[in-house]
Amino acid sequence: MPENPHHSSGGSDHHPVGMDVARRVLLPVVSPADADADGKNAAAAAAIDLCWDQHQQKIPDPFVWPQSDALASSERELDAPVVDVGAAMRGGAGMRRAAEQVAAACASHGLFQVTGHGLDPALARAALDGAAGFFRLPLATKQRARRAPGNLAGYAAAHVDRFTDNLPWKETLSFAHRTTSSAAGSRVVVDYFTSVLGSDFEPLGAVYQDYCEVMKRVSLEIMEVIGVSLGVGQSCYRDFFADGGAIMRCNYYPPCPEPERALGTGPHCDPSALTLLLQDGAVDGLQVLAGGEWRPVRPRPGALVVNIGDTFVALSNGRYRSCLHRAVVHRERERRSLAFFLCPRDDRVVRPPPRLLAAGASGQEEEEEEARRYPDFTWADMARFTQRHYRADARTLDAFARWLGAAPTTCASATSASQSQDKAAQETV
Repeated sequence: MPENPHHSSGGSDHHPVGMDVARRVLLPVVSPADADADGKNAAAAAAIDLCWDQHQQKIPDPFVWPQSDALASSERELDAPVVDVGAAMRGGAGMRRAAEQVAAACASHGLFQVTGHGLDPALARAALDGAAGFFRLPLATKQRARRAPGNLAGYAAAHVDRFTDNLPWKETLSFAHRTTSSAAGSRVVVDYFTSVLGSDFEPLGAVYQDYCEVMKRVSLEIMEVIGVSLGVGQSCYRDFFADGGAIMRCNYYPPCPEPERALGTGPHCDPSALTLLLQDGAVDGLQVLAGGEWRPVRPRPGALVVNIGDTFVALSNGRYRSCLHRAVVHRERERRSLAFFLCPRDDRVVRPPPRLLAAGASGQEEEEEEARRYPDFTWADMARFTQRHYRADARTLDAFARWLGAAPTTCASATSASQSQDKAAQETV
């Protein structure tokens, strides 16, 4: 198991670029009202100044979540296996053990943790510290990277530019990563940072470029284990995602004066295929709904949290469950995390491999089609749906299938989904 990436000793294991990179960047402060004619920046500035103020005793009404979503947390930690992906890659008993653990977790709640991933602790520390430094910058500086409506990349503060209620108590910075053979493609993350924030941010962009490259490698190794666990072979899903892309998201959850009434992120399933999460230090916040309770997933030294998303549910023909999760906030403690969302290539058709379908039918073509639980789609379709038409929740995949015009009749949550009838069809994620 690698050294604890969360530990900060101040010694030689530190990456040369960390929190000091963002702190050094003293870009001119631009008036939010002047920066955006439609006033959205001014509204964002006012909301964040108010909410993040440590002297506030109550949170504004738009940040109050329904009691059904903000139910109290269980004291029982989620029973999630710790999978040694390094041992799995060596084959033999290590792969068999890992596949058994993954199969059990993904058929139950869709979450497990991995060790043996080879993430350099210094790089992990630099990525976490870089996020901490970025979120401490003046709002006007962060707004240089503000996310445009319908776009996956950019900075967002509590989503005040898109939603009017159920606002998350957090700030995020998201950007894309893709694997390519060209030299220019290897700098896609660096180029994003320099293009939207300036050349002084190039070192921080390089940190996240390196971090994303490691996360892509680890995610493909996990896909090998998942392929074995489903009986379709080690290369099936790895090959499917090898030329795909990813969304990298840095999350910051400030202290909250009324944590029992707020949420850092509301209950939802990730629309992507697989999520790799690095949690910072000993501050918990991630929770998974299991057995009717919201159970915490506490940070484990040296481990990455992995959860299944809706796109992979379709690829597994519903055999594996998408992880329904949320993030809670704390009264006096802030929290940071880094999420890497693995996605297929935009134009690749998402459908279960024939070998998986044949395992559930007699092999005749018509019976094989009857066994399908979700229609074919592309990641571009799913991304557009969740960014422009539907705020991700526990029923996203079913709503998406209806949106495509081919509503499944055998979806696990079809009954509950029919009750909502696209209640959020005009919302965005």
